[in-house]
Amino acid sequence: MTVYRRMKSQSVSWSIDCDLVTPKKCHELFPMLNVEDVLGGLWIPGDGVGDPHLLCMSLMREATDKGVGVMEDCSVTAVLSKDDKVSGVETTNGAIECDYFINCAGFWARQVGQLARPQVKVPLLPCEHYYLHTKPIDNLDPMTPVIRDPDGYIYLRERDGCILAGGFEPIAKPVYEEEIENASQRCLPEDWDHFHVLLQELLQRVPGLNQAVLHKLCNGLEAFSPDCKWIVGEAPEMLNYHVAAGMKTVGISAAGGVAEATVDEIIDGYSKYDMHELGVNRFLGLHNNKRFLRDRVKEVPGVHYGLPYPFYEFETGRNLRLSPIYPTLRDNGAVFGQVMGYERPTWFETVENESEKPRPFKIAHTRTFGKPPWFDAVQREYWACRERVGLSDYSSFTKIDIQSQGREVVELLQYLCSNDVDVPVGSIIHTGMQNERGGYENDCSLARISENHYMMIAPTIQQTRCKVWLKRHLPSNGSVTLSDVTSMYTAICVMGPFTRSLLSELTDTDLSPSNFPFFTFKEIDVGLANGIRAMNLTHTGELGYVLYIPNEFALHVYNRLMTVGEKYGISHVGYYASRALRVEKFFAFWGQDLDTMTTPLECGRTWRVKFDKDIKFIGRDALLKQREDGIRRQYVQLLLTDHDHELDLWSWGGEPIYRDGNYCGQTTTTSYGFTFKKQVCLGFVEKRDKDGVTQKVDNDYVLSGHYEIDIAGIRYAAKVNLHSPNLPTKYPDKERDVYQATRKLHEPQQFLGRHYQP
Repeated sequence: MTVYRRMKSQSVSWSIDCDLVTPKKCHELFPMLNVEDVLGGLWIPGDGVGDPHLLCMSLMREATDKGVGVMEDCSVTAVLSKDDKVSGVETTNGAIECDYFINCAGFWARQVGQLARPQVKVPLLPCEHYYLHTKPIDNLDPMTPVIRDPDGYIYLRERDGCILAGGFEPIAKPVYEEEIENASQRCLPEDWDHFHVLLQELLQRVPGLNQAVLHKLCNGLEAFSPDCKWIVGEAPEMLNYHVAAGMKTVGISAAGGVAEATVDEIIDGYSKYDMHELGVNRFLGLHNNKRFLRDRVKEVPGVHYGLPYPFYEFETGRNLRLSPIYPTLRDNGAVFGQVMGYERPTWFETVENESEKPRPFKIAHTRTFGKPPWFDAVQREYWACRERVGLSDYSSFTKIDIQSQGREVVELLQYLCSNDVDVPVGSIIHTGMQNERGGYENDCSLARISENHYMMIAPTIQQTRCKVWLKRHLPSNGSVTLSDVTSMYTAICVMGPFTRSLLSELTDTDLSPSNFPFFTFKEIDVGLANGIRAMNLTHTGELGYVLYIPNEFALHVYNRLMTVGEKYGISHVGYYASRALRVEKFFAFWGQDLDTMTTPLECGRTWRVKFDKDIKFIGRDALLKQREDGIRRQYVQLLLTDHDHELDLWSWGGEPIYRDGNYCGQTTTTSYGFTFKKQVCLGFVEKRDKDGVTQKVDNDYVLSGHYEIDIAGIRYAAKVNLHSPNLPTKYPDKERDVYQATRKLHEPQQFLGRHYQP
C-alpha cells in the first residue's frame, strides 16, 4: 500500500488519473475477487487492453497501403556495414541495400545482433512465461478491469468472455533460444510443476477459478534484459543500427513511445525524451555473456512485479568486476552494491577483530521506504569524512586517456566540452559535454597530464556511453587516440580535514596549497610505490585526494594509508555516505539530475560554460538562445522542515514538488543531510500558467514561493536553496569553502593558486 500511495502521489507528474480504493471497491470492480486479506488497491480507470496480434496486422496493413514492403518467411542472415555504418542486410531471399536497420526481433534480438559485422551486443535472454485460458465464464463483463496482484506475482483479465491469467514467478526458467528457429516453435511444452506457485496464488485471489473449465496453459517466451528495463537506441558498435527489444511483456503499451523515439533518432538524430536509462549503450560486453544472462534472468521477471524498494540490488551475476582491494574491504565489513558489473561498497558494518576471515560477501538491501537499516553506519562514515579521514573505493569510475602528437586533442576537447579545457598542465577542469540542444551527454573531470594528454574521469554508468560519444567525434585521420584505462587503475579517495597531514607522511611531494593547490593533478610516489596519479579533489566537496594507483601497487598503498591513518582516526566509507555529502552540498549527479535534456543554465552552472572560446563547442547556439530567452525550469535544493526522519516515510526521488499549492516539478536525487539534520531533496521547479504551459523562470520567482514535497500523499513543507550552502564545520577551510557546485552569475571568486579552475 505504501507503493500505491507513492504511485498515486507521483501520478500528477505523469498526468495519469488513478485512485486509491478500499477492499470493498475492489470487490465491486471485480466481483470474483477474494478481498478478505486485501488492504486496498490502486484503480486506473483509463487503463485498457488490446489484442497484440490484431494490432500488428492492422498496423502492417496501414504500412503496406503506404508502400512499405513486408516480407514474411524470410530470415535475416547478416547485417552489413561500410565505414562503421549500416549498408544492407542479407536474407534467405537475397540482399537488400539500406541505410538503417532496426533490430526489434524480440527474444531473437541477441542472435540477430550477432549476425551484424561487427557484432552488436543486445543483452537479453528469453524465459518461459506462463498464462492460462479458461473456457467462457457466464456473465463476465467485458469491461472487467485487468487485475494485478504483485504480492502473488499474478495478473488476470477478461478476454472474449474467458479469463486469461498468468504471472511473473520469483525464480524463472531461462530458455535455450538457439533451439527455436521459427515462429511455430515459440510455444514450449507446459510445465505444471513450475506454474504451480502462480496457480496457487490465482486460486487464492479468485476462488471462482476452481469452478472454471481450463481451456489451455500456454508457455510462451518473453525476453528480459539484465536490469529489467527495455533496450532501445542506436548501437555503440555501428552507426544507424537501432535496437527496440526487451519489452518484458508490455510491448503493446510500449510500442507507440518506443517507435516515436526510434523515428526521432533516425530523422532528427535525437529523441525528444531523455532515454539514457533505456539506451543499449548502458551495457558493457560482460552483460552480453550468455552465462551471465542465464544466471541473471532467473531473477529478472520477479522484479517486474516486485516491490520497487530504493537502491534495488540483484542477487545474481555478482562478484564480477572487483578492485584489487575488494577482499580487504569485504573483510572490513563492506556491504556491496553493483554498478556496471563492479562491486562497490555502499556502507560498512562494524567488524570485531576476531571475526571470521574471509567474511562472507554481503549485498546491500534497503527494503523499506522509511528510515533505512544502514542509517547509523552511513552517519558514522559521513562524520569521518567531515571531521577525520574517510577512505573510499572509487575504482568503478570511468577513466579514459585521450592524447595526440600535436594539439589535436586540445582542439577536439574544446569542441566537445562547454568549459575551457586549454588550461595549464597539471590543472583539472570540470566540464559538461553538451549535445546540439545544450543537454548533458556527459559530465566529467579532465586532468591535463601533459601538453597533449588528458585523463577523463566520468560517472561509472558512462563507460560505454561516453566512449561512443568521443569516438563518433574523433578526427578521421587518427590523430587523436582514446584508451579506456578504467581497469588499469585502482582509485582510492581519502577525504577529510586531516588528509593532507596523512598523505604528507607517505610521499616526498610538497602537498602545501602553494605547490599542490585544489583542483590540480600531480604524479606522485606513495609509500614505496610510484606512478600514482593524485588529484586534489574528492567529488564530494570535502578536502582530500583521489589516488589513481596502478593495480599492482593498490594493496600496498591501501595498507600504508590505513596504517598511518590510524592516528588520524581513518574509517572506511561507502557510496551512500559520499552520496549524502554530495546531495547536502548541492552537487548534481549525471543520470539523475543531469541528463541529455538538462542544460547548464537550468542547474546553476552557467559559469562553467565558456561562450567566448576560440572553438565553437557543440550546443553553444542552443545555450546562447536559452540564455537570451530565459530558462523554463530551475534546479533547486529543498530541505524538509517538518519531516521526522525516524517516523515518516522518506523521499527517494520522483516525488512531486508544490509551490503555493500548485504542482511545479519533481525531485531527482535525495538523501538525509547529517549536518542539516533534515531530509535534503534536489529537483527542478517550473513555472506553469493556468493551461499548464511552462513560462520563463527567474530567481525571484523560485525564492518567493512556499514549497511542499508530497511523499506518499502527505505534503511536507520545504525551504528552497538556489546555491550551495556553506555547512558549519569544526575544521573550516578556505580552500574547500571556495568550491561550490552552483554560483550566482558573474559572482567574483578569489581562486586559490594559479591552476584553480573548477
